Amino acid sequence: MILDPDQLDQLWSLRTSMQFETVAWDDARALALRSAMDLETGALYAGRSAAQTAEQQAAVDDALRIDPATIVHTALLIEDGVPVGHAALRPWNHELEVKKVFVDASVRGRGLSRALMVELERVAGERGIPSLILQTGNLQLPAIGLYESLGYERIEIYGKYGAIPASVCFRKRLAR
Repeated sequence: MILDPDQLDQLWSLRTSMQFETVAWDDARALALRSAMDLETGALYAGRSAAQTAEQQAAVDDALRIDPATIVHTALLIEDGVPVGHAALRPWNHELEVKKVFVDASVRGRGLSRALMVELERVAGERGIPSLILQTGNLQLPAIGLYESLGYERIEIYGKYGAIPASVCFRKRLAR
């Protein structure tokens, strides 16, 4: 079942033990969630990384590198005082780029990634941003399914992500 943002808000209000917290990019809890994400995606793409030349891997690393100074919003999803989800935004031209959407494996399957994405859309809307863009990898099928179910449309690979053969990019125009 796919919930629209109003239905999600209603469901969310029933879960009083969950909340979003805006934190600095270097918040220790954010760092821990991103480390868990990096371990998971690193294992997922390990075979591909091993097949790359040093030059190709350097280009991939450069494409994935994030300058902390560019992050304009980092959100944690907190459940019963424990950080279980992470997502961030950084500017890209006249849009915002979604970065590092991650939910701890122990709480997946409950719509928390969807809630994080709706929260990022809310933040972008408050800032008057017309659309969100993002890049993911082609082996991250649950993420691709999530983005498509939320109305994100595939776009051409943008920026340095062309160095990543597995890149899949999306955009969603936000209602104004």
